Amino acid sequence: MNWLLVVVGAAVGAPLRYLTDRAVQSRHDTVFPWGTFAVNIAGSLILGVVTGAVMAGATSSPIQLLIGTGLCGALTTYSTFSYETLRLAETGARLLAAANIAASIMAALGAAFVGTALAGAVWS
Repeated sequence: MNWLLVVVGAAVGAPLRYLTDRAVQSRHDTVFPWGTFAVNIAGSLILGVVTGAVMAGATSSPIQLLIGTGLCGALTTYSTFSYETLRLAETGARLLAAANIAASIMAALGAAFVGTALAGAVWS
């Protein structure tokens, strides 16, 4: 039954990633991968909230599987982040590639910490 929760979450997360990425990227006339950046930060924030809620006892492990593993696992994308960063570097945009690495790591970790703290403040 646990695998079904992950599948359902992923079935929502994958198209949400694609649609969000395209919507965000279409609003920016730049080679910087804003769409991937946005979905990775949003997914990290959601995962932080879900993790904090589970730690506070406000939600159950099945919800963590559905939203955390399924939805956030399909919403966020390390492979696309890596590919887009490599493409930036290969096309001579090395500064943008480095900025993408630094900003993505800092913002995603920050979003996860904020999400966990937010959940702790709400459900403690």
